Amino acid sequence: MNTANLQLEGLYLAIASINSALVRKGLLTVEEIDMALRRAEANAVGEDRLTEDLSPANRDAVCFPIRLLQIANNSQAAGDVPQFSELARLVGETKRPYNDQM
Repeated sequence: MNTANLQLEGLYLAIASINSALVRKGLLTVEEIDMALRRAEANAVGEDRLTEDLSPANRDAVCFPIRLLQIANNSQAAGDVPQFSELARLVGETKRPYNDQM
C-alpha cells in the first residue's frame, strides 16, 4: 500500500478522535459536526469541476474522507472510534448515486 494512503488513514482517524473529544467536552454536538460535514460534502460535489471533469469514482474519492468522518461521528454513541477498515466498509455500503447517475 502507498505510504501516503497510510498517512491519510491515520489523519482521518485522528480527526474522528478530535471530533469525538469536542463532543465529549460539550464544545460541539454530534449534530453540529454532522451538519458541518454535510456542508463540506455539498460544497465538494457542488463544484462544477466535480460534475463535469471527474468520473463518479473520482467524485467518490473526493467525498470519501467526509463520509468516513460522518460515519465515525454518528457512531460515537458506541464509544471509541471504529477501526479504519470498518469505517471504510460502511462508507462503501452507504454510498449514494450522484444526480447525474440517476
